Amino acid sequence: MIRDLAALPDGPVSVAGWVETVRDQKKVQFVVLRDESGAVQLVNPRTVGEDGTVVADEPATTISGLSQGTFVRATGELKHDERVKLGGIEIKLTSLTVETAAIPETPIAADSGIDKRMDWRFLDLREPKHNLIFRVQTTFEHALRQYWVENGFIEIHTPKLMASPSESRAELFQLDYFETTAYLAQSPQLFKQMAQAAGFGRVFEIGPAFRADPSFTSRHATEFTSVDSEISWIDSHEDVMKLHEELIVAGFTAVKDKHGEEIERLFGVEVTVPTTPFPRIPLAEAKRIVAERGYEVPRADDDMDPEGERQISAYVQETYGHEFVFLTDYNASIRPYYHMRHEDDPTLTKSYDLIFNGVEISTGAQREHRVDILAEQAKEKGLDVEELDLSFFEYGIPPHGGFGMGLARVLMLMLHLSNLRETTYLFRGPTRLTP
Repeated sequence: MIRDLAALPDGPVSVAGWVETVRDQKKVQFVVLRDESGAVQLVNPRTVGEDGTVVADEPATTISGLSQGTFVRATGELKHDERVKLGGIEIKLTSLTVETAAIPETPIAADSGIDKRMDWRFLDLREPKHNLIFRVQTTFEHALRQYWVENGFIEIHTPKLMASPSESRAELFQLDYFETTAYLAQSPQLFKQMAQAAGFGRVFEIGPAFRADPSFTSRHATEFTSVDSEISWIDSHEDVMKLHEELIVAGFTAVKDKHGEEIERLFGVEVTVPTTPFPRIPLAEAKRIVAERGYEVPRADDDMDPEGERQISAYVQETYGHEFVFLTDYNASIRPYYHMRHEDDPTLTKSYDLIFNGVEISTGAQREHRVDILAEQAKEKGLDVEELDLSFFEYGIPPHGGFGMGLARVLMLMLHLSNLRETTYLFRGPTRLTP
């Protein structure tokens, strides 16, 4: 790997990657070769005949024909030279082999719009900055898994084909399934709860979820990666929030330790590991705070809107110096049927949204585990209880709760990007099914 060259002594080496730039000069040729770990300068002094003319020999002829993006293997002599701007090393070529040649005309440039870049995503991802996003994602996910495993959680892989909707028929993708109809899972919700009935106790999953939502915003997708966890024997949604913030801290700590300097160099952003506990504000109080800041949430229902979330985040940053805030105790009218309600005020649920830098990244709650109350709440929402199939609740299930979190949103906000297309490997939206 190119990143390993600096630690090697001068001498013979072999590297492989794609051509980033070529400077084909009369007396010497330079090729900047890049692989997924970095870039190195290849040097080829030209052969000059006795009459002063340049000899068309190898690898000079091959270098002259290289186009950007061509994948090659190179061998030569590694030399450390502090005068070389690119890492203080270079390789004097002895041979260069073209593995696959690239079309000379590159369809995207540094200033191409995001839709154009998504059309050619595999080329867009060759950029070191874009490559880093998915290294950060890998580190973040690994840290979450490490926390879960070390704390006795079981990883599950839930079906994405469902016989009935998990929450409601809204935003569902429907497809033919042999002689019947199937739906793509909006979330692993019921399956996570089934694991509580199975006695698993603590579970997690990182997997795809689907929403038939015709939104074209910078934070929505029709297919996304959902980070889910569910735990038994909780006393309230406070237990879920504690789990959630500990996971976030574990993930951010790992990212800062491994990629902090590179993120600062390429994105101009310092990754801040949040302190615990995160601020917690009941939704009604949050709305009052936002109103006092001069913004009235214009929604007809009881929910917060995106501008309200930005306003409450600004307040939390000013007041607590924190990038995260739990908005708690949402009205039952805007929450799913399976959220438990407060004993002293059944209009409110034991639930929360986690807001990060002004954008909601997650919803969590204590679940209603008593099947009679659960069925009643489902009927209130106009749902068909038979279709939901809540039968596993009838065989005993402990008090439990959990959350689902959008991975791409977390990364988008961590790196201070404006669009989750940037933090999604291959984005899917209402008008995009390729590449």
